[in-house]
Amino acid sequence: MDLIRTFNNAQPIIGVVHLLPLPTAPRWGGSLKAVIDRAEQEAVALAAGGADAILIENFFDAPFPKEAADPAVISAMTTVVQHLQTLVALPLGINVLRNDARSALAIAACTGASFIRVNVLSGVMATDQGLIEGQAHQLLRYRRELGADVKILADVLVKHARPIGTPNLTVAVQDTIERGLADAVILSGWATGSPPNVEDLELAKSAAGETPVLVGSGADCNNVAGLLAVADGVIVASSLKRRGRRENPIDPNRVRQLVDAARSGRSRVAELPATLRPSAPVSHTP
Repeated sequence: MDLIRTFNNAQPIIGVVHLLPLPTAPRWGGSLKAVIDRAEQEAVALAAGGADAILIENFFDAPFPKEAADPAVISAMTTVVQHLQTLVALPLGINVLRNDARSALAIAACTGASFIRVNVLSGVMATDQGLIEGQAHQLLRYRRELGADVKILADVLVKHARPIGTPNLTVAVQDTIERGLADAVILSGWATGSPPNVEDLELAKSAAGETPVLVGSGADCNNVAGLLAVADGVIVASSLKRRGRRENPIDPNRVRQLVDAARSGRSRVAELPATLRPSAPVSHTP
């Protein structure tokens, strides 16, 4: 996957717009306009703060179905995407929680969005929604059927879940890429807002080869430079919210602080003698 071509940056910072509850969600407030207004506010904040792309997800629809979301949710998300495209020129992505990758791909294909996030592309994960099985077979054929140039960013050992069987990060990364045909893989911590450890990132990078590895949670202005010394990009939400509280809207000042911290870290690495720069991870055996 060419990150520069997709995100105009070799190490993109992808900010997340957490949509307010959508129609049929338990906490749906009854006003789609309120959902759109909040999404527009957050998208503009991300663009103004210097983010490279925006991921749109129905975060506040919990509890989620494990597979197909309600058609009203898909319709609402499509409407939101169309509104955001009139305000920001950044690449947009879709994540339909918990794992409705087919609908995410359909929204992206019809709106011209650039990428989707898939929580479980390969394997089987035990989650609070029950057992979720990856459906790479159906998704990759659907993408071809639609003729869509939409990139698939797939989680490996996704947060808020446990793998069925003995977890092995190297095998999981390789299967997601080689057998699931993911365009990039995402590594997160255990839960929303928690980062992966550097050792796991290095292991994932070694296993992924030329395929990009993105951090899927836990990036903030204090650790983003360290994460990007290993990873190929970050997906970030919670630390960008006002006062760092996930229920609050995005603060453009926090976005700018994180972007500046990431750029500063890249500059420091570039200025180091070649022998002192972070090296490619050493291969690990499963």
